[in-house]
Amino acid sequence: MARGKTTADAAEMEKLEWPYDWPPPWRNDRLAGHEPAERAMLAAQQSGKLHHAWLLTGPRGIGKATLAWRFARFMLAGQQGGGLFGGAPDTLDVAREAPGRSLVDARTHPDLFHLRRTLHPKEARIQNEITIDDVRGLGEFMHMTPSMGDWRVAIVDAADEMNRNAANAMLKVLEEPPPNAVLLIVAHAPGRLLPTIRSRCRRLALQPLADEAVIGLLGDYAPNTAPDERRALARLSEGSIGRALELASAGSLGLYREMVEVLATLPGLDMPRLHGFAEKFSRRGEEANADWRSFNYLFDRWFKGLARSWAVAAGDPPVVSAEKGLHQKLLAAASLDHWIEAWEKIARLLSRADPPVNLDRKQTVLNSFLIFQSVMR
Repeated sequence: MARGKTTADAAEMEKLEWPYDWPPPWRNDRLAGHEPAERAMLAAQQSGKLHHAWLLTGPRGIGKATLAWRFARFMLAGQQGGGLFGGAPDTLDVAREAPGRSLVDARTHPDLFHLRRTLHPKEARIQNEITIDDVRGLGEFMHMTPSMGDWRVAIVDAADEMNRNAANAMLKVLEEPPPNAVLLIVAHAPGRLLPTIRSRCRRLALQPLADEAVIGLLGDYAPNTAPDERRALARLSEGSIGRALELASAGSLGLYREMVEVLATLPGLDMPRLHGFAEKFSRRGEEANADWRSFNYLFDRWFKGLARSWAVAAGDPPVVSAEKGLHQKLLAAASLDHWIEAWEKIARLLSRADPPVNLDRKQTVLNSFLIFQSVMR
């Protein structure tokens, strides 16, 4: 819940924390592929024995936060409607005109708390982690009396971003759960959380979306993408609609195609083509940073495909034409152990191109491809 913020401040803050063209989770009505998890939460609410804390886990961008906000909206602005014959609601859908819905969507409902990384006190950017001060506000909120209804709801997105002090403060909130309050915790990597936090939550493990679900959502949120592009983006995203949309907005399908075309020239490596590709990462600015993030993800995703091709003879179907037969060619030239050793070197190299080391990105890309070349010689 935002406190002490003007409308302009809140709008500026939202642009910093959600710099995308598609709707943020708190205003998103679409949730695809997670019907079993939604039914489990609805059944728990209707049973009268709703657990005080839920841990929603799974890869980044698959809809965990959207599910959390759907449940929050249902608890604070829903429950009035009925099922097909006027009984209990059979979905978490909430009508747009429902009392309190607009407040939830604006994150200004008095019985709602959104714990996330906040604005840096001295710089116009979002902080890198959730701090203990942020969690103290959550503890105070959870023990207040509901203002507009029967429940108070808090959403933590994402728990992976809490520093150690914040995590310990969160544990105290979980150890003393107040009545009529529910805590919805989103975690991309739950193994990083304190075991005592995990043990005090009911866990719902959400799975990556099927390609068809991602393709359908891309049609809604990125309608300018062609059908064949949507299918390729769905495959590259590995079941994450958030990742697919990021790749689409950054034009990363073209980046992937160019990367694979360079890899396909191994073992000789087309050096002019490689230098042209690496030149993309010598630029500065947010667009260049987006290309760099995409390259890191796509290179990692491509290598995982190489490993899968070793484990399963058929491997992954090619996303772009230059990929056809490439994995098999590389695996015929060297064992998987040698490729894994090369990838570990590349991963360390790529990490050093980010703060605080900040190696030259163009040279980092060149060296990465040359490491692969050395495996084949």
